[in-house]
This record gives sequence, structure tokens and C-alpha cells, in this order.
Amino acid sequence: MKKVKPKIQKSQIVIAAVLILIVTLWTVPTLGVFITSFRDSKDIYSSGWWSVLPHKDIVKTVEIELPQDIDPDGPITLEGHTANFNQWREGIEVSEGRILRWYGNKRSRIVEVYEKKWVGFGANLTLSNYRDVLAAGTVTFEDAQGNQITRQGNNFADAVLNSIAVSIPATVIPILIAAFAAYAFAWMEFPGRKPLFIMIVGLLVVPLQIALIPILRDFTAWGLNGTFVSMWLAHTGFGLPLAVYLLYNYISTLPRDIFESAYLDGATPFTTFVLLVIPLSVPALASFAIFQFLWVWNDYLVALIFLGDKNRVVTSALAAMVGEKGQDWHLLTSGAFMSMIIPLMVFFGLQRFFVKGLMAGSVKG
Repeated sequence: MKKVKPKIQKSQIVIAAVLILIVTLWTVPTLGVFITSFRDSKDIYSSGWWSVLPHKDIVKTVEIELPQDIDPDGPITLEGHTANFNQWREGIEVSEGRILRWYGNKRSRIVEVYEKKWVGFGANLTLSNYRDVLAAGTVTFEDAQGNQITRQGNNFADAVLNSIAVSIPATVIPILIAAFAAYAFAWMEFPGRKPLFIMIVGLLVVPLQIALIPILRDFTAWGLNGTFVSMWLAHTGFGLPLAVYLLYNYISTLPRDIFESAYLDGATPFTTFVLLVIPLSVPALASFAIFQFLWVWNDYLVALIFLGDKNRVVTSALAAMVGEKGQDWHLLTSGAFMSMIIPLMVFFGLQRFFVKGLMAGSVKG
């Protein structure tokens, strides 16, 4: 029996085309910024980022020193072409893809040969941009005109360490508290359970901006302003409503039988939570960990208010670079991609749980 090939519908073609367009529009600029972060400062102003990709270009291949008997003030004949000095200095194409150009003044008697050749990937790429961004001392480089520029380094390495010191506790603490709370709301009976849960869900719509000034006044009175503890407390408070709601939706769908069996075996609620709920809730925990870590890592407003310049995080350091070095693209792009490395590691490390966590509690039964 002849197999009938499935017919591709027009809607599938349209969806695929739209997805390819979106991916292209998102990827191409990102690729350009990434390549720019490895380019020399002079090359950035003289050519586009795509010039480092394999392409045909006119490059100098050799220099020819002319004999002394050639008179530069008269007609000059080279490879069957006759022209005066000014014309040779402008450059003359003597054959397809081959250009001769007089270098310097009449006394130099040097002719440069340019030919069209394939230029491979990685031309003039350097890691010095990342070294300069991470440095705390002075940074020296050349601009497009060949001028030596000296700048003060941004000490981005300390900013990355500060962001790690803020993000990890500000992710772990709300996960632990929210997991306990979600388990209690889902499987334990206590007075005021439903009103308390409604209040927590209601906090999801409250903008954090209205709480910044009151919290700042309290932290200043307690001597916590400008410390990592203030950031941990602030991000824990702002992240708990979403964490409790997300984990509640997942934990409440766990089979009741496993809890009843655990209670019949004499397990306490704490034992049940540690040995059963936590292992079974890994997808939801990992999903929230991604959201919380990315939010804390990319946060600028809370860090600006509670930390200021005392302990700069990545976002504050990048904002300072834009103000101080807005014209130094090689430093800005390098700093931008330095800030992306750790979030990408976290996302790819936990991505297998991501979809499961997004579907947490969406389907019952």
C-alpha cells in the first residue's frame, strides 16, 4: 500500500515563516553586539561588525619597490598601464580584482598591490575589551583617528561578584519560605487560611515602587541601608507573593494518597514536606528559581535605592559605563555580555524543569 505523505497546510508555513522572522530579528542584532565586544576599538568606527564574517574584500597582498630609473614626474607605466603620479596614488585597477596604488610621496617609490580575496572569520578579534572592562585601574586604547584614549576602569569584576552575592541568597530565601507557606496553604488546616491566601495573591498586583520609600526609611533607621542584607530582605518581600502562588498551584495538585500514606506511617508534616513535597516539587522550584534569579540579577531600581554606589551590582555598573563611556562601544558591549554569562548558565542549567514549572497547576487530575 502506498503511503500518503501528510499535507503541509498553509497555516503551518505562515507560522514557520513568522517564527523564522522573529528569531532573525532577535538574533542578528544580538550577534552584532557580541562580535563588537571582541573587536578592536579602531575597527568599530571604520567598518561594520559583519566585516569579521567570511567575505571577499580588497586586501593588500604585497609591496613593490620601483627601480630608481623611473621618473615619478613623467608618465609611469606599470603592468601595461600608463598614468601620472597622482593617478597611481589614487589607485588604478590593472586587471579584474587587482589594484596598484603608489604609497607615500614620490621619493618612496613603493607601489602597493591590492587584490580581492576571501577574508576569514576572526580578523582582528581580541579579548582585551573584556580585560579592560574587568580592570579596576586605567584603561588605554586608540580611537578611530589613532589618538590614545585613557579611561578609568569600571572594576566590573567586583560588580559581578556583588551581583552573585545579592542574587543567590535573594533567590534561595524566598524559595524556602514560599515552599513552606505553599505546603501549609495546600495541605494544612488552620484558622484564617483562605483570607491569608487571598491577601498574598492580592499583593501580586501591588507595584513595588510604592513600598520603596517606607522600606528605605526603615532600613536607614536600622542601619541596613547600603548592605547586602537590605537587598536580600527587599527581594524576598517583593518575590514572595508570586513564589507562594506558583508553588501553591503545583503542590496542591500532588496526589492526596501519598500524604495519607505518610501520615499513616507516622510521618510529621515537616518530615512529609522535606521527604515528599520538596523532591516532587523540583520543577516548580526550578522554574521560580529562574524567574527570581533573572529578576534580581537584572534589577536596577532596588539596587540603586538600597545599595547605591557603595556596592555596585552589574546593572549599576553598566549604567555608570553608559554615562562615562557612552562612545566606547567596545567597552559597553563587553560589559553587556559579561552581565549575560551567569544568567545564561542558570537558565540552561535549569531549562529542563522550565516548561514543567510553567505548567504547574494548570491541569488538575
